[in-house]
Amino acid sequence: MIWCRENLPSAILAPKSKHRLTHFSLQISPFSLSLSLHSPSLFLSLSLRPSETERSDSNIAMLRRATSSLLSGVSRRRLSTDVPATPVADSSFAEAWKKVSPNLEPPKTPLSFMKARPPTPSALPSKLTVNFVLPYASQLSAKEVDMVIVPATTGEMGVLPGHVATIAELKPGVLSVHEGNDVTKYFVSSGFAFIHANSVADIIAVEAVPIDRIDANLVQKGLQDFTQKLNSASTDLEKAEAQIGVDVHSALNSALSA
Repeated sequence: MIWCRENLPSAILAPKSKHRLTHFSLQISPFSLSLSLHSPSLFLSLSLRPSETERSDSNIAMLRRATSSLLSGVSRRRLSTDVPATPVADSSFAEAWKKVSPNLEPPKTPLSFMKARPPTPSALPSKLTVNFVLPYASQLSAKEVDMVIVPATTGEMGVLPGHVATIAELKPGVLSVHEGNDVTKYFVSSGFAFIHANSVADIIAVEAVPIDRIDANLVQKGLQDFTQKLNSASTDLEKAEAQIGVDVHSALNSALSA
């Protein structure tokens, strides 16, 4: 379908004529062309489709073959599970380096320092490997657990071994790490959770603190202060900052009362 706002020729539409061309058909085997004009906006629509009289199985098969031939050369985007488990050496850089400095060993590239990605297991593993890091510390490193529950922006999301590959944005809330009968809870301010197809979960948070280290009195005081700031804010910036404070302290209060 092609839409056009250009002025129509006078042969089709007279400037002062009250009659408007609403439909015009032209059949060119094996296709038919339709032309329609919608007044008063003067929109022109063109459509090209196979003619009813000439449409056949051979024509449909021809169109399908043409479509498949056009798509056959398009490269498919590789998924994370298609990437080899072992890092591939940067051979192109090494070859270019040898041409310039054949007597010197090429320097190491970032690929040389990357650990091999664990292969996707053929059977469903019994444990979920969790890496939980902050900008300044590592809370969990290759920790094998039964389940984690992350506070995603779309809702609480439980992650078990064999979970489908997912990227989730985190909102202020409780991150629960389940290991047998033990449950460790952290309050996270924001971040992202990367769930991989090989039952590895990488959780990155801006701020996080164990629930048992939060002072309930300070949370209540902070919630009151930010609520007052929100009510007295006069600019959009002040309202936004106060609203963030109210949301975070409300989530902290809910985490403590849960």
